[in-house]
Amino acid sequence: MDASIFRLGIAFAVGSAMAFGMSGPFAKALMAAGWSPSAAVTARLAGGALVMALVATLIHRGWLREAVQHGKTVVGYGLIPIAGAQLCYYNAVSHLSVGVALLLEYLAPVLVVGCLWATTRRRPGTLTLAGAALALTGSVVVLDVFSGGRVDAVGVAWALGAAICAACYFLLSDRVATDGSGLNPVTLAAGGLIVGAAAAAALGLTGVLPLAFTANDVVVAGHTTSFYVPVVVLGVVSTAIAYTLGIGGVARLRPGYASLMGLGEVLCAVVAAWLLVGEAITPAQSVGGAVVLLGLALAGRGDKGPADVVAELSWPDTLAEVAHPKQKIGLR
Repeated sequence: MDASIFRLGIAFAVGSAMAFGMSGPFAKALMAAGWSPSAAVTARLAGGALVMALVATLIHRGWLREAVQHGKTVVGYGLIPIAGAQLCYYNAVSHLSVGVALLLEYLAPVLVVGCLWATTRRRPGTLTLAGAALALTGSVVVLDVFSGGRVDAVGVAWALGAAICAACYFLLSDRVATDGSGLNPVTLAAGGLIVGAAAAAALGLTGVLPLAFTANDVVVAGHTTSFYVPVVVLGVVSTAIAYTLGIGGVARLRPGYASLMGLGEVLCAVVAAWLLVGEAITPAQSVGGAVVLLGLALAGRGDKGPADVVAELSWPDTLAEVAHPKQKIGLR
């Protein structure tokens, strides 16, 4: 894989993890003020959709026509990785402790590696598998799931649903172009967020999920402020920016490695919770964070190699083409 493409992919993936990691504390502030989980999800996706539609219109004027041309991918992305993952996770949290729910959702990298293994009939490298296992082990420590977390079957089912949706995020994000020849990342982000916001709102308005909004003030980082602050941050930073960077990162990295990079969101979420809602990082969590980073480094080392070796791996065509920038990258 070209070094500059790889570095840019890493930068996008890290930025995406940081933006996604900020969502927890701000969503928690809204729910503490009386918002239902589905209302927080709807507001977040609607805000992100509005921002992305404006940005897409400014920098990629043909995005709406392109979204229609790639309708199946855009709709699938909006329903499963966006609306599905958000709604499944928040419903899981209503039955499980946050740590257990996140741990189960972060089985997504294992699902991605397993899916690619099954579809390509090629076993991932030993370092990739070892890195995945190590990163997940570190996540267990970071999330501190053994400190009295409760478990019930309904919550586990919701959390596993979130893991499947998250795995689909990495696999579907790979279907974008980095050279203007196919589905643009901005188009996928804007179209997917519009579909996701509409789906979340429909579930609430039809009574399938409770939809409760309030105008109460919220408390963030020890300061009382308007509910508009977390809504704007969730929509602009943790949604519009996060999904755009994430899609761009996956387009330049293999889904297996990009999904492992997504584990960095756990670390970012812990730091954001510490800064914004006063949840201190324990020494054990610090050790777990180091283990996660070590696992990502091992997976990355196992996932890289000479260009001819990369080309010979039977990953999906779009990924092989990333290793050779002169070739087109787009939908098969």
